[in-house]
Amino acid sequence: MVSLSTSETKSAYFGIGRRKTSVAKVILVPGTGSMMVNQKPGELYMQFNSQYLTTSKIPLTTLGLENMYDIYVNTHGGGLKGQADAIKLGVARALCYMSPENRTSLKPDGFLTRDARRKERKKYGLRKARKAPQFSKR
Repeated sequence: MVSLSTSETKSAYFGIGRRKTSVAKVILVPGTGSMMVNQKPGELYMQFNSQYLTTSKIPLTTLGLENMYDIYVNTHGGGLKGQADAIKLGVARALCYMSPENRTSLKPDGFLTRDARRKERKKYGLRKARKAPQFSKR
């Protein structure tokens, strides 16, 4: 548990999420349900895309805590979709750190599973990862 130095002592919970090349460091603090990503409001950072915003907050929504915790995120790498999924994993891990009982409701929905799919590397002799040059018999 991390304590923040404010006028009143609040407990904060930390979690790291990763997806493709995106990394999100998430801090959950008791509050009103606002989200700050890289010192910007969450709506502005996610370009007012409701799908990315709901993806980021879905572990809190599942537990019914969406208006009880503020989310502070520092993220880098990848695109907005990968960052939104990384935030989702970071929030879920922070909720598990907060209370082990949360794990039983988050695990079946797959919020604690790190999606390991990445872009496959290009191989020599090929145009892309798997696309080969056109074959000519003669």
